[in-house]
Amino acid sequence: MLEHYMAQASTYASHVDGLVWLILLITGFWFIAAEVMFFWLLWRFRAQPGHAARYIDDHEEHDIKYKWVEIPHRVILACDVALIVGAITVWTEVKLTRPPTDETIRITVQQWAWTFQHPGADGQLDTEDDIVSIDEMHVQVGKTYLFELASKDVVHSFSVPAFRLKQDAIPGRVITGWFSPTQTGDFDVQCAEICGIGHGIMPARLVVSTPEDHAAWLANPTHYLAYQY
Repeated sequence: MLEHYMAQASTYASHVDGLVWLILLITGFWFIAAEVMFFWLLWRFRAQPGHAARYIDDHEEHDIKYKWVEIPHRVILACDVALIVGAITVWTEVKLTRPPTDETIRITVQQWAWTFQHPGADGQLDTEDDIVSIDEMHVQVGKTYLFELASKDVVHSFSVPAFRLKQDAIPGRVITGWFSPTQTGDFDVQCAEICGIGHGIMPARLVVSTPEDHAAWLANPTHYLAYQY
């Protein structure tokens, strides 16, 4: 199960993971350094018989502040810049830069189910060969997909952990995004926003197939029309 969630099954999954690891390493380093210094100071300057406390003169105070405050502060600022650059780079790739897409899939979410409208063999939506399925999306490995996401009722969130994809669905809006699967297999689709009493029982499945298997599914799909209201 853990391997399933750690799979990097889209083109940008490794970039998202890289950013998370960068944040973890930088913040982890400074957390450990601060804790080590804190406990060392507690031990080094603990009360001892025959050692009276003393004041620090202005010259010593300046040197101490520069050594222990200003230098670490500047290094931390440099780390912050690295994190900001990494975050903007990944955000730009995933949210602001859309590569040419091969097909469009329409995703409609409601309490408590997912409806996926796939283009048929002609590759176009809103034609007679469209395939509508509930709680099961079918895509082809290696293709780039544009999705149109909408909610019928409350705020939901379309999440595919193996793709490192998460996009909120807001009532009254159609939100677009993209993904390009790199591995075949079945992957979980989750709602990552608490949306009511049935939130925990609305999982879906995303099936990534080879070109041959996907073509066979298009020719003989198993699908059910969504409940409309």
